[in-house]
Amino acid sequence: MRKRKVAVFDIDGTIFRSSLLIELTDALIQEGIFPSVVTKIYKNAYRGWLERKDSYDKYIQAVILAFESHIKGTSHSKFKKIAKQVAAFHKNRVYRFTRDLVKRLKKSGFFLLAISHSPLEIVQEFCAHLGFNKVYGRVIEVDKRGRMTGKLLHPELILNKDRILARAVEKHNLTLRGSVGVGDTGSDISFLSMVTRPICFNPNQKLYRHGKKKQWTIAVERKDVIYYH
Repeated sequence: MRKRKVAVFDIDGTIFRSSLLIELTDALIQEGIFPSVVTKIYKNAYRGWLERKDSYDKYIQAVILAFESHIKGTSHSKFKKIAKQVAAFHKNRVYRFTRDLVKRLKKSGFFLLAISHSPLEIVQEFCAHLGFNKVYGRVIEVDKRGRMTGKLLHPELILNKDRILARAVEKHNLTLRGSVGVGDTGSDISFLSMVTRPICFNPNQKLYRHGKKKQWTIAVERKDVIYYH
């Protein structure tokens, strides 16, 4: 059986012009699933990033802390319902560069793989209309009562994107020859190092410096302009 070429994409900040986890956490607060005081955990980090005094990474880590410290005991059915609503509301909030690249690669027969550190439930919903063949995201354990325990399943896999790509290549009869990868932060370096055509899209400083050193393609989208370094 002939192997298909793979195109692997990070989602948050690469296709989606925000973070699915941030939007989901805000929605869980608005719906009363999380108490309103949860915002205090990441309020200062958000302000620091907004005013360019602190990094985006510090902000997103604060959101992750807020989410992980309050998800235990949440009804999984309610969680999935809210995730679906959030994904539907934001489905068109995407970058033109990656949106159009996904379409071209899909048309060319590539196997589209999405890897995200956001919860799997919302990543699946968000990627469904984009035509992805396989989606990986954080999987949180659900107990027999249908409640989320807060325990992250298979952390050794989801926190290492290169392992996910290697697993997908083997499991789905794919090839890395002629492959494409797109990411926006240093956490994407591991899988970008595996593909034939790595693309650093709107990269943070760590990825930008690594990409320049390796002579990877660096693309930036600002307003209605897309340009390359």
